[in-house]
Amino acid sequence: MKEEQALLVTDDLGALRERVSRRTFLGRSGVGLGWTALAALLGPRRLLASGSAPVESWPGAVRPLHVPARAKRVIHLYQAGGPSHLELFDWKPKLAEMHGEPMPESMTRGQPIAQLQGQELRCFAPQHPFARYGDSGQEMSSLLPELGGVADELCIVRSLHTEQINHDPAHTFMNTGVQISGRPAAGSWVWYGLGSEAEDLPGFVVLTSQGRGGQMQPIAARQWHSGFLPGRFQGVHFRSRGDAVLYLRRPEGTTRKQQRDVVDAVRELTAARAEAVDDAELAARISQYEMAFRMQTSVPELTDLSSEPEHVRALYGAEELDGSFAANCLLARRLVERGVRFVQLYHRDWDHHSRIRDDVALKAREVDRPSAALIRDLKQRGLLDETLVIWGGEFGRTPMAQSDGRDHHIKGFSVLLAGGGIRGGVSWGATDELGYHAVEHPVSVHDLHATMLHLLGIDHERLTVHHLGRDFRLTDVSGEVVEGILT
Repeated sequence: MKEEQALLVTDDLGALRERVSRRTFLGRSGVGLGWTALAALLGPRRLLASGSAPVESWPGAVRPLHVPARAKRVIHLYQAGGPSHLELFDWKPKLAEMHGEPMPESMTRGQPIAQLQGQELRCFAPQHPFARYGDSGQEMSSLLPELGGVADELCIVRSLHTEQINHDPAHTFMNTGVQISGRPAAGSWVWYGLGSEAEDLPGFVVLTSQGRGGQMQPIAARQWHSGFLPGRFQGVHFRSRGDAVLYLRRPEGTTRKQQRDVVDAVRELTAARAEAVDDAELAARISQYEMAFRMQTSVPELTDLSSEPEHVRALYGAEELDGSFAANCLLARRLVERGVRFVQLYHRDWDHHSRIRDDVALKAREVDRPSAALIRDLKQRGLLDETLVIWGGEFGRTPMAQSDGRDHHIKGFSVLLAGGGIRGGVSWGATDELGYHAVEHPVSVHDLHATMLHLLGIDHERLTVHHLGRDFRLTDVSGEVVEGILT
């Protein structure tokens, strides 16, 4: 039965490839969506004139859903750089007691270490106090009072572990389920599996911010790539300042009639080419023109935060589209309201190898209020129950000191989940008394992905695509749904 269902998914992909080929489309359109947006702005209404075939929206490969869905969409608040669980979510009194003492060799012998190799490993106490929040008494850092105010909506998973100890492959593993670049991102898998409810926006949107710190590792566009899925499922990066998508504005000095003339010529040439070579990819190009044209109207309206009531902007601490995490959180809510399936916000500068006491406090001030505001706003609008919110980074930080900071750590760290079928007000799993190993209910990255897909109505073992002689999936060859955190 599973083989037949997997074949159906593969057949869906094969049918789609007859209309859209990533390599052909991107090769012929120059720079992908940016170029299609430029072409699309030339049209006053629709690029498809009378007599053209209608543009088909992608309904999703998973039809019907494998399991009842509890969520319809995902917002991933990705804290890039490795936020310290020991300063934020995982209080360790024993680590505080042993500050400055050697780390037990029994814990660290043979374990992967990033920059502390060959150095003396000494315990480093948590640098900020913790408090209990909400009726549930969730224990979190005093640096996060606003998230503490929504503690009863949160599930704190304290036993996440990953496989990659350096930033770029760790990002790749967290996003795609493998450490090798070139596989589809989670957002692409979700868009491919479920389709999108947005007719005038992409189904997968990426936003980036960096704040005021100084540890700005680059975030590569391959982190939201569609891999071997057709290019239409690639995440679209919306810029956080100025025009969210380049070339959507009509060029100065260009009249609507001039645009119409160009569009008509492009359409006629495209139709003639299609007749000559019987190339179905040309219809796909027109489809992308149509999306870009629709974005010409939808994106400026979307990014005009002045249309939000003053009390909502104040809730987030966002007055305008200024590149801040706060503005991006508000933009994320506006995106999911409009039917976008997967929104990913990258906030950089969590790589605290030194000055962790001051720097983690700085980052917490940047993200605490807007993260909590997003959850509150989604809830009061009736969207939280259908929106899975994920908050976390690619790994955590070591219990051992690196100067006055912490090194990369993969054996046990924390992630927050809220909404979309998640039990609020609970903590799941635990690390050992020094915060090194996940020892209670360990959760892998594949388990996290399997749980996310399950909440969206997808069996992670059945959403597969045949590529290079084997079936691939987001969870690679493992992963189990974490049933204990579900409602």
